[in-house]
Amino acid sequence: MNRLTRGDGWLGSPAGDLFDVDTAADNPFLRYRRLLWAHRRFTGSGRSDEDFVAEVERLDRKVAEFDGRGFRVTPTRPASELGDRLGVELWVKDETGNVTGTHKARHLMGLALHLEADGEAAERPLAIASCGNAALAAATVARAARRPLDVFIPPWADGFVVDSLEGLGARIEVCARRPGELGDPCFGRFREDTAAGSLPFCAVAAENIWTVDGGRTLAFEMIESLAGAGDLDALFVQVGGGALASSVVQGFVEAADAGAIGRLPAFYAVQTEGCAPLRQAWERLSALSTEVGMDTALEEAAADPDRFMQPWAPPEGNAPQSIATGILDDVTYDWLPIVWGVAATGGDVVVAPESLVADAHALARRWADVPVDPTGTAGLAGLLAARRAGLVAEGARVGVLFTGVERGT
Repeated sequence: MNRLTRGDGWLGSPAGDLFDVDTAADNPFLRYRRLLWAHRRFTGSGRSDEDFVAEVERLDRKVAEFDGRGFRVTPTRPASELGDRLGVELWVKDETGNVTGTHKARHLMGLALHLEADGEAAERPLAIASCGNAALAAATVARAARRPLDVFIPPWADGFVVDSLEGLGARIEVCARRPGELGDPCFGRFREDTAAGSLPFCAVAAENIWTVDGGRTLAFEMIESLAGAGDLDALFVQVGGGALASSVVQGFVEAADAGAIGRLPAFYAVQTEGCAPLRQAWERLSALSTEVGMDTALEEAAADPDRFMQPWAPPEGNAPQSIATGILDDVTYDWLPIVWGVAATGGDVVVAPESLVADAHALARRWADVPVDPTGTAGLAGLLAARRAGLVAEGARVGVLFTGVERGT
């Protein structure tokens, strides 16, 4: 299939057909630095590899001051007891020990390194629309980088998150819905703020594509961890705004280009029945592909995305609902690279019933010994749904990501 362009959200690798890893480093931004555009842009501005290493180490020390830990490679391990109960060989990437307890900080650290590479003025404000893990990650990394951050949150934001944001020095704006306003009010205020001059500092590649740069390190780690076990048959990734799945798809594809894996897994993007805009877009795209072919359908989607990706409209006008609260984005912003990966590998966009979202969380907590929250196990819920539908064979080698810690555990 034709690869998407950067304008369509496909970042690509500055290393080309190389999987160039510094195996002596356990910080992912050093271990995979020669695969990162932040490193390429940093050294392209006349500074050295040693300068980049020093900058990563400086920021990492500051992050550790505020979060109690810096960036380190997070584990991908077999989850034999859980896999046996599902009838598959299951591999779990555990992000609950990452900075701020989720994968989100990988995206934001990558953005912070791009700001340094570009020599962006420290006083220029950053902005994000989030009331959860992305906001905490952004506030932590922005504080470490000594950059001001505006966070746009809804009136119902969790008190723990609000207190944490205030403690990290973020400037908070509570965004009530204006009369007749459609879409997410927080995202609307965020876009107003960036239009006025703030920099998007978020895990949404449609707003700042460099967020994919750091996100790809998650895929690189999985690939290294699986090197002795063989290629995955399938990989399930939960989808809200889409940056995680987009990053993982792109990281795996680039590793395959470099020969680091023999074949790509079938990619399965997972949403819940309470909010599934990606599934609706995938159905529209698939219907068109039967007439014109998938490559042409993707070209049309890139040229007119609003024709395919439309805001989720819940029955009877209710707000999106799920215990997987972190993936209730009414638009999957970074959807094109995801559906490209799904189409290219014979995967699917799976909608998990809420009962399976709850089952997945209970199973993970009991049998995987990981303190993960329901959002973090939504990918596993997709595997449960796919097994029920016969999409994944008995004994298949399957990967999932457990992406966020359950607060208070």
